[in-house]
Amino acid sequence: MTAQPEHHDAVPPMRTLAELRAALLFHGFPGDLEHFERELAAIDLDDLTRVREITQAYRHRILLRTDLQGMAALARTTDDVTDELRRKLAEAGAR
Repeated sequence: MTAQPEHHDAVPPMRTLAELRAALLFHGFPGDLEHFERELAAIDLDDLTRVREITQAYRHRILLRTDLQGMAALARTTDDVTDELRRKLAEAGAR
């Protein structure tokens, strides 16, 4: 069995790059902060659209990490999801 991630009742502040970095360090998945820094280092910081895309992606990772339902969905096995889809398709076909 793998270790379960920590869950938090409140979403950490992420209004600035410093706050996002702190959130990634304390609430992110392993390696998130390092990947975030590498992605930012690889782009032109004057490309504000790309900076926004990267920061939003990592913000969403923190939001997912602090959401119990989101983490439960990520923990589902492929077989479990496949079985659910088959059941739903069978139900839809029976109508």
